[in-house]
Amino acid sequence: MEKESFNWKSLFINDENNAAQAPDPVKAVVVSSNPTNTFPVQTEGAYSSNSSVNPFLNEIFDVYDKGFESLNEPGFDFFELYKSVLLVGVANPQSYQMAFTMGKSIKPDLTKEFLLEKAGFYISEIEKVYQKYDVVGKTKKKELDNDITKEKYNLSKSVTDLEVKIKELQSELESKKNELEKMDPTNKKQLSDIQLKMEANDLAKQKILASINTVVTGINQYL
Repeated sequence: MEKESFNWKSLFINDENNAAQAPDPVKAVVVSSNPTNTFPVQTEGAYSSNSSVNPFLNEIFDVYDKGFESLNEPGFDFFELYKSVLLVGVANPQSYQMAFTMGKSIKPDLTKEFLLEKAGFYISEIEKVYQKYDVVGKTKKKELDNDITKEKYNLSKSVTDLEVKIKELQSELESKKNELEKMDPTNKKQLSDIQLKMEANDLAKQKILASINTVVTGINQYL
């Protein structure tokens, strides 16, 4: 069967938006010319994953992470706060306060409600990507399951047909063996009868010729 693969990158391209407006995911997120107002580009190893359990997990998580970054819009919003919090520590309350304070210095009208609204946008977009992947994955799995079921049926039928043929051949083999075993006794009697007839033929010839020769001798002697 031909191996199928998903174009993960394409899943993050929103057909309703202009792809050219999306920022380059490999460029640094600089929200101000002031170095003190610069947020990290990307947090490596934000979540640990055990690739030995699922060898595709790291690869697919990386695609989601980069896809999330590609959705980032210019200016300060939830994405920049998210990156900063991950860098400092998601369990550290001060990381949220520090990120929010920095965000306010860049975007004075920044509010909690705005951040939550933008978080909802990112979550919604990621959910769309997940749904596309889930549909494609389930479709591919169903197709493969159907192919496997069909192939197993065909193989099972072939095995059954061969088993029937083997039984027929075994029956024929036993029949031929029986015929072979019966050949010796039957042919032995026929061969014996032929041999006896040949011997009788020799004796009968000798006897009749001896009798004739006796008369011939008598004629020569007595006539």
